[in-house]
Amino acid sequence: MTGADVLLLALGALAVGSGVLVVATRHLVRAGLYLVLCLGALAGMYLVLTAELVAWVQVLIYVGAVVVLLLFAVMLTRAPIGASDDLDRPGWAAALVGGGTGLGLAALLVDAYRWTAVELPEAGTAERLGDQIFRSWVLPFEVLSVLLLAALVGAIVISRPDIGRPKAGEPGPGGSGTAVGGGRPGDDGGRSR
Repeated sequence: MTGADVLLLALGALAVGSGVLVVATRHLVRAGLYLVLCLGALAGMYLVLTAELVAWVQVLIYVGAVVVLLLFAVMLTRAPIGASDDLDRPGWAAALVGGGTGLGLAALLVDAYRWTAVELPEAGTAERLGDQIFRSWVLPFEVLSVLLLAALVGAIVISRPDIGRPKAGEPGPGGSGTAVGGGRPGDDGGRSR
């Protein structure tokens, strides 16, 4: 076992552990910070595998942009940051489905490859990777950018309580700009006798 193997195992354990903490914590901001740790460990694994470009894209796009957008949306929408008892659900069903899916995929992978050696392709270059991305994967990148923009606009709309409410003097949902009782101020419709 080489030093690279040990480093990959350590970074993998860090990524899996922080990924578990992302879904296990009851604090939303802490979950975002654990997500930063998980994605940073994944970028470190790319560096160990000598995929420097993918590692820096991981840091810039996921750690830098997506997690900042997540934390920005949490702060903008005034979501509850601490533990929330009304949002808790029993986790045994999700753990059962996730564990069963993981075991099934692991059994499928072991059955497909057994202990055979797999020929690795030649090492990629930034030129070949850029060629693949900007020829074959331009549309998914653009769709992702529109999706993130829509999420940001949605967070802004949700955070503004004044959007959709009538201003003073404007007709409300009932159609008149008067108080709830209707009529002139001070007029009780003859009910005070």
